[in-house]
Amino acid sequence: MFVIVGYLLTLGCIFGVFIAHGGNISVVLHALPFELTTILGAAIGAFVVNNQPKVLKATAKALPAALKGNKYTKARYLELLAMLYDILQKARKEGLMAIEKDVESPQESPIFTAHPLVGNDHHVVEFTTDYLRMMVSGNLNAHEIEALMDNEIETHHQEAHAPVAALARLAGALPAFGIVAAVLGVVNTMGSVGQPPAVLGGMIGSALVGTFLGILLAYGVVEPIGGLVEQKTEDAAKELLCIKTTLLASMQGYNPSTAIEFGRKVLFSTDRPSFTELEAYVRGKK
Repeated sequence: MFVIVGYLLTLGCIFGVFIAHGGNISVVLHALPFELTTILGAAIGAFVVNNQPKVLKATAKALPAALKGNKYTKARYLELLAMLYDILQKARKEGLMAIEKDVESPQESPIFTAHPLVGNDHHVVEFTTDYLRMMVSGNLNAHEIEALMDNEIETHHQEAHAPVAALARLAGALPAFGIVAAVLGVVNTMGSVGQPPAVLGGMIGSALVGTFLGILLAYGVVEPIGGLVEQKTEDAAKELLCIKTTLLASMQGYNPSTAIEFGRKVLFSTDRPSFTELEAYVRGKK
């Protein structure tokens, strides 16, 4: 919703002020299909050449997600911490071997299914169960598991930032493609130098529309959406960091209530539930 409002505000101010100052919008509209096809066609072609198929797929998946609301909310983090509390509490009361079935078949586990916001998220479940499985096996100490967690989170971070980097490169290239379209328009104009001044003026105006569109698409469309994708990847990484901190606190001997407090503290302050909210939520779930 906010993305659409932001785009409408951007385009409305630009074209609205142009018309209010007496600009002839028909010149822009006449050149728009041709210049837009030239710029977007060249930019998309270069984008395909510049990125591996896996990055193209990741970008195609990230763009629709960016247009939706942020799923990393206080409600989601409450469920995540409550789920971790339930798992650690069961392990503390009944022993680590008691959670083996939950770890091996999370889709059938009453703990994971009781928290659908995070229990149905493949990345959260896989990350959590992988390290719970290591805790159950008892073959690795806390420092070794922490190093492994850091490596996995860093890998996730790099993969998630591939679409961000690709969009940033695209935004940087769009003004240049706008200049290419403008130069072609000037070449076309020079080939019609014998035409009346009114015709030549229209042709030059159409050529300049190419430069305008390249800059507008770069800084008014592509770069903002790339920044939004980057912010959402940071939220996703923060969720994994919360899980990591909670599990490591448990491995170091802290009780489940204290362990989830460790995890709560690493969350962004805007989405972090308070201590009282988390305690009330966990008690309510119990």
